Amino acid sequence: MTTSSVLEFLESFYIKYGSFIPLSESDVREHLKKESKCDLSNRSAQTQFDFTCFMVMYNKHTLRLEDLGTLEEQNWLNDQIINMYGELIMEATEHKVHFFNSFFHKQLVAKGYDGVKRWTKKVDLFSKWLLLIPIHLEIHWSLVTVTMATKTISYYDSQGIVFRHTTDNIMKYLQSEAREKKQTAFQKGWKITIIKGIPQQKNDSDCGVFVLEYCRRLSVKQPLLFSQDDMPRIRKRIYKELCDRRLND
Repeated sequence: MTTSSVLEFLESFYIKYGSFIPLSESDVREHLKKESKCDLSNRSAQTQFDFTCFMVMYNKHTLRLEDLGTLEEQNWLNDQIINMYGELIMEATEHKVHFFNSFFHKQLVAKGYDGVKRWTKKVDLFSKWLLLIPIHLEIHWSLVTVTMATKTISYYDSQGIVFRHTTDNIMKYLQSEAREKKQTAFQKGWKITIIKGIPQQKNDSDCGVFVLEYCRRLSVKQPLLFSQDDMPRIRKRIYKELCDRRLND
């Protein structure tokens, strides 16, 4: 048995449904059972195929079916989904927007500016119009943005929670980065604002989806006009965009 029959099945499934969300491992096993006329319920047969072989790769990012599965129903999004989607946002905006890796803030807190200084070695943050910084605090996602033209640091949270230390951390980081890159104009004059009246989640599982939708809309200057009721549709759209490796219009 080769992987080609499975990949052909996955491709036909994606063409039919537009995503892999309705797909389960049992569907794949049933397909293989029909194709090969063999029983895959025993361990020796299972070892003939690795069900983790399907991957979506883009730049340095790799998504497996288990990563994409976090977009199903009310699952919590993982870092791999957040980071690859951020890459698509940067590409769609021709890198006028910079999306920070989801591990950035945690590393900044743990090791200070010197611990993340190399993260922007090849990036001029001060030439961007917008910075998007996803914040992952244990089991909750929130978002910090930076608008360079007005030197404004903004905080977005889909549960109305305010983690003020996160914006303070980002302000200190930007001041240190400005000193390091000899950007005198950005070494002071920063202001912090907590954004209110934005779409809010009504459960405990969609914070990551809200953050990605905030990011997507802010990056193209679209109003934040969506709600909890839109989450199933948005999850499916994000899934398809990740598989297509581009944002849909």
